[in-house]
Parts: sequence; structure tokens; C-alpha cells
Amino acid sequence: MTTILIQQVGFLMILILLSIPLGLYINKVMNGEKVFLTRFMEPVEKGFYRLMGIKGNEEMSGGKYALSVLMFSLAGFALLFLLLLLQGYLPFNPEGMKGMSPDLAFNTAASFVTNTNWQAYSGEAALSYLSQFLGLTVQNFLSAAVGIAVLFSLIRGFVRKEMKTIGNFWADMTRAVLYVLLPLSFLLAILLVSQGVVQSFSSYKEVTTLQEGTAQVLPLGPAASQIAIKQLGTNGGGFFGMNSAYPFENPTAFSNLLQLLSILLIPAALCVSFGKGVKDRKQGRVIYMVMAVLFTAALLITTVSEEYTGPAYAGVTASGNMEGKEAVHDVGMSSLWATATTAASNGSVNAMHDSLTPLGGLMPLFLMQLGEIVFGGVGSGLYGILAYVLLAVFIAGLMVGRTPEYLGKKVEPFDMKMVCLLILIPPLVSLLGTGAAVLMPGAVSWLTNSGAHGFSEILYAFSSMGNNNGSAFGGFTANTPFTNLTGGVIMLLGRFIPLIAVIYLGGNMAGKRTVAASEGTLPTNNGMFGGLLIGVILIVTALSFLPALALGPIADFFTTRS
Repeated sequence: MTTILIQQVGFLMILILLSIPLGLYINKVMNGEKVFLTRFMEPVEKGFYRLMGIKGNEEMSGGKYALSVLMFSLAGFALLFLLLLLQGYLPFNPEGMKGMSPDLAFNTAASFVTNTNWQAYSGEAALSYLSQFLGLTVQNFLSAAVGIAVLFSLIRGFVRKEMKTIGNFWADMTRAVLYVLLPLSFLLAILLVSQGVVQSFSSYKEVTTLQEGTAQVLPLGPAASQIAIKQLGTNGGGFFGMNSAYPFENPTAFSNLLQLLSILLIPAALCVSFGKGVKDRKQGRVIYMVMAVLFTAALLITTVSEEYTGPAYAGVTASGNMEGKEAVHDVGMSSLWATATTAASNGSVNAMHDSLTPLGGLMPLFLMQLGEIVFGGVGSGLYGILAYVLLAVFIAGLMVGRTPEYLGKKVEPFDMKMVCLLILIPPLVSLLGTGAAVLMPGAVSWLTNSGAHGFSEILYAFSSMGNNNGSAFGGFTANTPFTNLTGGVIMLLGRFIPLIAVIYLGGNMAGKRTVAASEGTLPTNNGMFGGLLIGVILIVTALSFLPALALGPIADFFTTRS
């Protein structure tokens, strides 16, 4: 356990040290300031503006910004849907993959456009190289860039005074890709290739195994480039079906550390960007600390559960629950990954979550149900927790009979309506999807387990889709028309309703005048407010999901112990 603690504490220290300069850099980029890459990227940036026929400094209202996001995402969805349907007739298909069925193509297109990357297929068995790098990899960049762009539209709303605009979506998205996601992905891809992650357009290779002497097919492909952006953009979809538990996708302890850091790096850095952007670093620091406290608590519970509550077998000396885990990653790094991938809206795995102990599986599930605000997705995690910040301010205002304020802006009824959409839509669609699936006559045949664990598999799947995560308990058969169509709709609703609410919230905030702080103003940049925020987050989530959790992982814990 001592070794595990050293690994995990060391990881958190590295994450914090890297996130601070990156956060300051991202703030400069998104505000159009000069950075060290400007000399190289500015001509490319201006070229894209000319290609799109826009002016980078032309401002948009909240409504126009929201419409641009929706039209851009719709176009991406349509193109990816057609590519997946027709991949059997297109080039870069050395293994002769056929086109997807319409329901699976719909689900996959919705998944990648919404930054979910839920996969009801195995990548090496279902996708051509063209679909992987032109379809999925491109959407990994663009869906992540949309999240960053929308976050900064909200930040501008807090900062601006009596203005009707919140920035330019096309400029925000272009800068996020060119100056942030692309350079970091290039660097990470090179490091991953150095560790043995495959990057090739060669056909699959057939080899003879050393142990049995039988033939085995080794899938190849342009994996490292997609893995880099899937982690950095909190996308998570694996190039291979086994995801980052597969040696060609995550071969060494160092590649495991690199991918883990990349999952949380940009979401953590954006907390620093927020503090700098609103000209009060303490605000960003409080949010960062709240995220860190919730993450550490979840990590501790997951690790202790995997280390000490797993089954023990006579003659087996392995420490902890090693079922479904790679020996190179052990319990400590597998628990850290399970916590990080569900705290962020990433969804990649380096161990099978269906093999986690009941309490070990409870925490990743609960982190998703929080709305993935503990660091969360790129952009979406921070604007998600800011909704809880406004809710906490509103509750505190009700307690003292005073109009709530945040960053000098009064929080009024319209703002709270947008906050409610942000907070309540993901749990609503998650629970509705779970309830509908449980009522389906064929639901039992989709599961490898019965009872409480079987229900946990369904609850996990729809919580993952509703909160744009993408991971799954492997015992749930996802590739059915019901799950593909219902899940696709859930992912679209769970992504775009909150996202549009954020934009309108930012637009409304930008139009307000600021009010001077007074003795009755609630300080939101200290530890007391951080404690209030944690309480509000836990209470709202518990009220939403505790009955379902009691039927699933909590019941699973008590029944397996008996």
C-alpha cells in the first residue's frame, strides 16, 4: 500500500505542476494574445478564417454563438455518419471492413460528436483506417475544441459589463485546436510511439505464438495519433477494443503515466485559466481545490476497496483484486485510472471496470453521476462545476434573504433556469435510459450477470452515455438496436442541452452591470465556500441517484459479502 500511495501522490504533484503554466498559456491563447507558437500558427489560423469566410475579431451574441455550435456539430455528425455507413467502399481499408449498420453508425456518430466516445464495437474489428483517422480522430479534436470554446464564452460573460457579445465561436474553436490540442497531441504521440504504441498503415500481421505455436493476428494501424488526442481531449474511445488495457495501445508503465496525466491535464489547467480570466486567481484556486478533494476521496475509496475487499484465494499471493487488470499496472495505477477516467469525461480504461469490487465500481459510477465535474471533460467539466457554484451562491442567498451575486453579477431567475438545465438534464436522461432498458423484455439477455450486479451494468452504461463518459461495465451487450438508438439520443441530449444553456447563461451575464461588493456579499474565494460547494454537489447527486445506487453497487456489496 505504501508503494501505491507514493505512485498516486507523485502523480497528483506532477499534474498540479504541469497544469499551472498550461492554464496560463491557454488563457492567453483564447484571449488572442501572443504566445510562442503565434509566429508559426498565426498564418495557418488566418488561412482557416479566409477559408470559412469569417473575421476572427467579429463578435457574436449568445444566440448566434449557440447556433454556430449546433450547425457545426450537426455537420460533423452527418459527415461521420455517412463515413461509417460507406467505409466498405472507401480507401484505406486494408482489412476489408464493411460499413456499419445504420443504428450503430448513428450511435457512433452521436458518441464522437458529443465527446462521449461510447463504443458498441471493437475498433480493430469494425473500423477501417480511414474511419479511424478521418472520422474519429478529427471529431476527437473538434468536440474537445467545442468544449473549450463554450467554456470561454461563459468566462467572457462573467467578465464583460453591459455587452451583448461573448466572442466568436469559429475563432475560439480554431485557436483551441491549433495552439492547444494539436501541439500537445503531436508531442504526446511521439512519446507514445517511443514506448511501442503502434502507428502504421500496414495490414494486420499474422504471427506464431511462442507458447502454443498457433497463429494469431496482430492488428495494427495509426493508433498513437488517435490515442494522444483521445486522452488530451477527454474523448476516451480506444483504437482497439481493449482500449488502454491492450499492449499495443498502452505497453509500458511510462506510457500509462503519460496517458493518465493527459486525461486530467487540460481540465486541471482550465481551473488556472478561469482564475486568470476572471482576474481573481483565488476563484480558480477554490474550484481546483474542490475538484482535488472530491477526486482524492474517490481515489482513496476505490484503491482501498480494490486492495482489501476483493476475494482471496488459497495459494494466490497477488496483492488486492487483480481480476481484469494488467500486471504491469497493478491495483494502484488501475484504481487511479478508473478514478481519473470517470472524474474526467474520458472513458478510456486500462482495466476492466466490470471486474472491480462492488465499492471499487461504485466510485467511478458516482463520479460520472456527479456530472463529471471533478476536473471533468475539456471545458465541460469546468462549466459544469460553475453551475454548481451558482447554485451554491443562490442557496446561500436564500438563507440570508439577499439577491445572490457571483463575480459582481447578480444571479437572477433566467440564470437559475439555465443552471437547472445544466445540472438536471444529465441525471434525467441517465435514469430514464436505465429505466427504459430495465423494462425491455430482452434486457436479461444483454447481461452476463444477474441481480444487483446486472442492474449495475445497465445503470453504469446509461450513466456513462448520459454524462458523455464512454466507459462501460463490460458485461453489458451494447450493440443492440435499442441501446444504439436510445443511447445516441441520450448522448446528444446530455451534451447539447447543457452546452446551449451555458452559452445563453454567458450571454445573459455579459449584458449585466457589475455591483460593488458589500458586507452582505458572500465571499466565493475561500475555504468556507469550498465546503459549501462540496456539500451542494453531494446533496444534489445523492438525491438524484441514491435509490438507483442502492439497487446496484450498494446491494451488490452486501450480497457478495454474505
